[in-house]
Amino acid sequence: MYTQYIDSPLGPVKIAASAAGISEIRFVSQTAVEHRSALTEQAAQQLSDYFGGSLTHFSLPLDAAGTDFQRKVWQALCRVPFGTTCSYATIAGDINNVKAVRAVGAANGRNPIAIVVPCHRVIGANGTLTGYAGGLDKKAWLLKHEQRR
Repeated sequence: MYTQYIDSPLGPVKIAASAAGISEIRFVSQTAVEHRSALTEQAAQQLSDYFGGSLTHFSLPLDAAGTDFQRKVWQALCRVPFGTTCSYATIAGDINNVKAVRAVGAANGRNPIAIVVPCHRVIGANGTLTGYAGGLDKKAWLLKHEQRR
């Protein structure tokens, strides 16, 4: 397992990768010893470009551990365009399982690859901000950041 940390406008971000791809990106309160790889370096650069406003689409191999259902949800999240939002029901429809709105919400909450798999772009059906592992303040910041472009 390879790890690297970057500073972001929202605090430190941990990047973890296997030999196959990025396995985790999350906000952390403190950093630890790094074991960098070419892939974590690439992810760090893309995240820095994202936070700097010059990147709107990530191009990284992903290796997220999850169930088949969770991976379907995470793949659907990756199709939500930069600067836009959608509802859990929209994602459920995208994976052809319209009755799975709550399960989509649960899978969204277990997304291990924040920002790159843009779970922050999913909001409540009534337009309100709903849960985000990094906190609603970070979710609001990310959405505003993307809508500025």
